[in-house]
Amino acid sequence: MATGNLLGEFLKARRGRVPPSRAHLPAPGRRRVAGLRRDELARLASISEPYLTRLEQGVDRHPSPQVLRALAQALELDADTTAYLFSLAADPVRPAETEVTAEVHQLLDTWAGSPAYVRNRRFDVLAANKLARALAPMYEPGHNLARDMFLTPQARSLFPDWPQIAAQTAAALRAEADPRDPRTASLVTELQVDQDFRRLWAQHDARPSRDELKRFAHPTVGNLALRRQALTVGGAEHQVIIIYQAAPGSPSESALARLL
Repeated sequence: MATGNLLGEFLKARRGRVPPSRAHLPAPGRRRVAGLRRDELARLASISEPYLTRLEQGVDRHPSPQVLRALAQALELDADTTAYLFSLAADPVRPAETEVTAEVHQLLDTWAGSPAYVRNRRFDVLAANKLARALAPMYEPGHNLARDMFLTPQARSLFPDWPQIAAQTAAALRAEADPRDPRTASLVTELQVDQDFRRLWAQHDARPSRDELKRFAHPTVGNLALRRQALTVGGAEHQVIIIYQAAPGSPSESALARLL
């Protein structure tokens, strides 16, 4: 991930995804771009075209909140992607935490019947209980979830819904990781060797991890459907606990018990 002009890259990519018809603009017979032209976006956001040019070229990197809100509305961004847009204009945040407290380790162990692990915003796995490590190698501490998702064949066989899970992973990495962090930039550069990641990353979707049902095809115990919950860690705002739970009495609960 190049860190030189992230705001400009985002604006150009997202205006390319807004058809003129949705923005109530006339669509003449032939256009050189599929989405909005720069002058059209400037008009919709009520800013000058020269100013938008400076934003896209990286000359101006700190637009006001009012300008950001106007651009978000013109680009039809949802709440998550709007938050990401604002983050690109903010000051860099401190590096992702890599240390997990003893109390959090103890908490993971109390959930012995549910796979649980801790990751940072760069998707590095920092700690995991025994059941999480048995569920998937990618949940072993020291692994990076995005790297394993796109660069290991095991992930593609582990998730029956791999295309959807991969898209969620790319969108969550963009939403949660600080793109100005050199280690994040290095990770994204590494992931660019995968064509699926390149395609998803180029869409500039940003959506944090959500609580949802996730399906696994485990090589030993078979299929599982687990509800994923994401919890923030007190005192470490950029660490997240992910816990998977099976419905009581379900085949998935029995399958998890066989992993213990």
